[in-house]
Amino acid sequence: MNQYLIAANSKKGQLIFNIFRPIDLTIISVGTVITFIMFLIIQPEQLLWGIIVLLPFLVCAFLVLPIPNYHNVLCVIQNIYRFYIVDQNELVWKGWCAKDEYKN
Repeated sequence: MNQYLIAANSKKGQLIFNIFRPIDLTIISVGTVITFIMFLIIQPEQLLWGIIVLLPFLVCAFLVLPIPNYHNVLCVIQNIYRFYIVDQNELVWKGWCAKDEYKN
C-alpha cells in the first residue's frame, strides 16, 4: 500500500518555486529590465505613455502566466506553432476495410 515508484509531484520538484522553468524566469527578468530602462529613458507623464512603457513587462508576464492543462501561455503558443506551422503532416485515412484496388 502507498508504494509508488515516482512521487505525484515529481515534475513540480524540478521547477523553480514549483511554477517556473529557468526560461520563464529569464523571460520575465528581461521584460522587467527593459521596462525599467524604458521608465528611466522616457519618464512618462501621461497615462498612455505609462502603458506603453509597461508593455514589455505585461507581455512577458502574460507569457509566463500559468494556465490549466498546460504549463503556461508560452507552452500553448509553442504547441500551436508546432502543430499548424512546423508539423503539417498530411495523414491519409484509408479505413479498416479499404481494398488494394482503390490505392493511388
